[in-house]
Amino acid sequence: MATSDHEVLHQDTRIHWQRFAVPFEYPVCFTRDALALENHTLLDAVRRLEPERRHRCIVFVDDGLLRAGKGQAGASLTESIAAYFNHHATSLELVAPPISVPGGEKVKNELHFVEDMQRRLFDSHIDRHAYVIAIGGGALLDAVGLVAATTHRGVRHVRMPTTVLAQNDSGVGVKNGVNLYGAKNFAGAFAPPFAVINDAQFLRTLERRDQIAGMAEAVKVALIRDGAFFTWLERHGDALALFEDDAVAHMVRRCAELHMHQIAHGGDPFESGSARPLDYGHWAAHKLESLTRHHLRHGEAVAIGIALDARYSVLAGQLAQGGDERICFLLEHLGFKLWHPALDTVDSAGGNAVLKGLEEFREHLGGELTITLLSSIGQGVEVHAMDEAMIMQSIEWLRRRAH
Repeated sequence: MATSDHEVLHQDTRIHWQRFAVPFEYPVCFTRDALALENHTLLDAVRRLEPERRHRCIVFVDDGLLRAGKGQAGASLTESIAAYFNHHATSLELVAPPISVPGGEKVKNELHFVEDMQRRLFDSHIDRHAYVIAIGGGALLDAVGLVAATTHRGVRHVRMPTTVLAQNDSGVGVKNGVNLYGAKNFAGAFAPPFAVINDAQFLRTLERRDQIAGMAEAVKVALIRDGAFFTWLERHGDALALFEDDAVAHMVRRCAELHMHQIAHGGDPFESGSARPLDYGHWAAHKLESLTRHHLRHGEAVAIGIALDARYSVLAGQLAQGGDERICFLLEHLGFKLWHPALDTVDSAGGNAVLKGLEEFREHLGGELTITLLSSIGQGVEVHAMDEAMIMQSIEWLRRRAH
């Protein structure tokens, strides 16, 4: 019997499945005064795989940190970095003076900063056994991480987060990226860092607003993963609001641990599915950031998003009555304002612009819409649809509370 062309093509097809697993591991260190000459945390992290080599390093630093930050014994931060490398010159080589880069969303919104950093790596002959060290807030770490991930298909990247938000959340994870076409983190890569050095001393240099803003992620992860941690946050609200060292240190470590556990054990470290289980409150937060042109800090927008979705969880019958008030009380006690006029922004079609955040949130991962709500304090639940009328009721509830 004759065989059709289609059948012949099918019979000639051979499929070989390529499967392999690549383990990732990196240290997340908590220390103080990481650039003190006697502190070997950074030194040990860099030379952990090849202790006998002299390691070439290039350092990018948040420009705001260079203006405001002090190094060791009254020296400037630039001087402290140079002194650290000079002191450990048998193991570390600083290939160029520390390079100043804008922090905040500016470094993520303007691609020429990424191109300039990549050029610096090219000019300095940075290879895959050299190190790109980033010292700064989450936005700077995101941008430098993308540069490192795309240079020679991956250069070793050491993060030194300097904000609460970066130390307890973004800096310990595997995401890198910049904004493009007006979309947050449109261009990026999943690339684990080589090491993370959390230096508590940097947190003392933050403005009051930034000290508060980073605590939103601790509240968020406690709400969806650890009810006991939420209770701890409530009991230590005064100490956290005053930014007392011991309370802040515990908050940062526990928050980081919960984020690390999700990445390692959540089953989807590179977010290949449709869910973003650690992004409770973020669908509205990301939209509020763009609507305010990032005048709202990420943590400030997340706090509003948390409150909005807490109220929605109550209206949807997921969270018990009063849970929303309890959550809002903690956020306000820490210093957050849970209303912003951007919640009333009207789009070109005459609707509420915040609602567009739902589709933008879905588009970022693709697949079906997946939003995390609360079934209780400490337990998140995923839903695949949200009622716009109830969202508007939740916004109105926030308005009444604020006024």
